[in-house]
Amino acid sequence: MMGTLLQTIFLVLITFSPAFCIPGKGASGILENEKMPPGKIREFRITENDTLTYTLKLALDKSGRPLYFFRNIFTPVCYTNECKPVYINFYWDLLGNYTHYDLPPGKILTKVDHDEFKQEDYEKLQEIIVKPASIFADLKMEDLITSGTDNLSDSVDAKTGATLKTIKNEVIDGAVYTCFTLWHIAHGKVVPEMQKITEGYKNDAMLHTFLNSSNHHYQYWAMDRVISTEGKARKTYLDDILKLIRRDNVFTAKYALQKLAGKHFADEQMQEWLWETYQKSNYTLQMAILKKMKEMPVGGKLASSLALNLLKSNHEQFTNMLFILKAQPQLPEPVLNQLSAKLLEAETDDAGEIYRVLEQFTPRDKETLTRIQQYKTSVNEKEKI
Repeated sequence: MMGTLLQTIFLVLITFSPAFCIPGKGASGILENEKMPPGKIREFRITENDTLTYTLKLALDKSGRPLYFFRNIFTPVCYTNECKPVYINFYWDLLGNYTHYDLPPGKILTKVDHDEFKQEDYEKLQEIIVKPASIFADLKMEDLITSGTDNLSDSVDAKTGATLKTIKNEVIDGAVYTCFTLWHIAHGKVVPEMQKITEGYKNDAMLHTFLNSSNHHYQYWAMDRVISTEGKARKTYLDDILKLIRRDNVFTAKYALQKLAGKHFADEQMQEWLWETYQKSNYTLQMAILKKMKEMPVGGKLASSLALNLLKSNHEQFTNMLFILKAQPQLPEPVLNQLSAKLLEAETDDAGEIYRVLEQFTPRDKETLTRIQQYKTSVNEKEKI
């Protein structure tokens, strides 16, 4: 009996009017495109298995450009030999990332004894569903609850490695079936179907829009399509990618830097841009920029900036900057002169590293050679003490 009831959980039927009401904060996480009323709606019939077929809707703007996916859901949630209908509307971005839910007018959610959801339950449901990683992912319903009830099972600990207290934080008391069912609908087989549909809409306008979006999923998706596996960015998208590097999300900025080949920063103007970005960035991105500099030939201006900032940096930055300078086939005499000035200011270990770089390039400038000699004399005197 339990198996039959569990199979009915994922039956999804029917569509409703697009007039919705939002239960409190249930709609947190709405993206900019989802605030726009659709110009029209396109419907897709999705078949998940022999018994489950439903309608997925794609909201389009007035120009026919896709905005977001949504689905008007009716599903029976079954427990203790009883099934209750759940009416709820789900929303996803164009890559199938669940964003929020709302309820059709007049509909509510209830718990095991027909107790109505409270405001905090609606808010917690959003927190539960929005997480792509969940204890629900690798569990069956019978693993999670005591047979014939809506109570959490102690035996689930053995499979999840989590404490029962932790698991309780992932569900709503008295609504375990509902949480489990709705999470699987939000993150189930419909997700790759949405991705296929969006791929069919891909064009230059969409790629530009995605790169300039506040949705990091869109940014990653677009970068993977406009930057080749060799790191070459299509010219018309390079400005968008450079803007990403200077935006607030350090993860997408690092990803863009990692994807782009060093040759994109080979000319002097681009190296000036990169150094300006370095100066404006937080430490994490600064280190990513230094890593990128290791992949490219460094011009005189950038080499000078690195030399001048060696001692203004922490040890990790210092080491990376000096590595970049050392890796060049030759450094201009003015840069070697700047390094020699740092030679006399640096701590003992750092000065030794700078000296080895200077020796590698055999400077000819008199002032530089004088400083090197002063350094060597100072070292000899310290060794005698």
